[in-house]
Amino acid sequence: MSFTASWHTLLEELDDLPESATLITPLSHQRFRITDVQDARVIIQFEDRDETWPLQRDQFETLYRRIEDASDGFDLDRLPPDADPYPAVWSVHPRFEVDEDAGIITQSAVATATQVMGAEQEPTDEERTEPDGLDVHSDTLLLIDALERHDVTDLSELETDALVNLYTLLSDVQRDANEFRKEIADVLLTRLHHDRPVSGQYGSVQRTSRRNRSLKDDEEVLERLENAGIDRERVLSVDRSKVDEALAVTTLSESDVYEVEESEYVRKAEVDEDVKESRLQGLKDRLAASKDDEANQLRAEIEELEQRIDDLTSFRTGTEMQG
Repeated sequence: MSFTASWHTLLEELDDLPESATLITPLSHQRFRITDVQDARVIIQFEDRDETWPLQRDQFETLYRRIEDASDGFDLDRLPPDADPYPAVWSVHPRFEVDEDAGIITQSAVATATQVMGAEQEPTDEERTEPDGLDVHSDTLLLIDALERHDVTDLSELETDALVNLYTLLSDVQRDANEFRKEIADVLLTRLHHDRPVSGQYGSVQRTSRRNRSLKDDEEVLERLENAGIDRERVLSVDRSKVDEALAVTTLSESDVYEVEESEYVRKAEVDEDVKESRLQGLKDRLAASKDDEANQLRAEIEELEQRIDDLTSFRTGTEMQG
């Protein structure tokens, strides 16, 4: 898929985002929202700032080319100063995914789930046994139930509605888990020290830092480079917004200056939360009333899952974790 086709797909995805949708930069973990989507730029606003910030199309294309050239994913540490929001926005595209554990952004041949935080969830019933407000818990239980009811060893044999349900639940679990993981990281950052890994039962984590740079005023930079014998044309590129403005006042068509491709893909359109909640409660009620071995086994699996979630939500000091 060409950049132009990917760019237009990204713009469509951004247009479909709810106003409350929040993205998080993969390096600095800053939260921001999309305030405007234009053909030449995407306008964002960080939650802790009043002013908006334009993300230019040509910078998205530069990152796109670098991702294409990196067979194993583009290293996020190689991003230029202040470019942290670009991979976060690209991750809304169904074929781009940020892997924070590996520190890379990759392009996939198949659609992936979007990495966008949704709006605030309504408070849950006080009688729920799962951790209050932890959406990943409920969605994981529903996913386990769906996997138990379907043979997923041969997906081509499944009915379309079953595939849709599995895709939706997998997308929800990934989104919920990613949001929960970032919340955990925020707390861990206050407890970890540089170069001192802390171990848990399943692995270890370590605090790291990155050196960020920001360019000085454009004219000052260009003047310094010219004084050093570097022609300013070497560091300038085509302004995509000016190309679009030129198209508007000429007889040229879009295809005269752009490569235009169309592609089809699958993305989650909506989620019926009422049906999910009803199914989840029905599953719990059925398990509570059943006495057979299969129900007992599933109850044991759910209890084990709940214990794992409790372990994640019950933070300990670095000394306790190492012990």
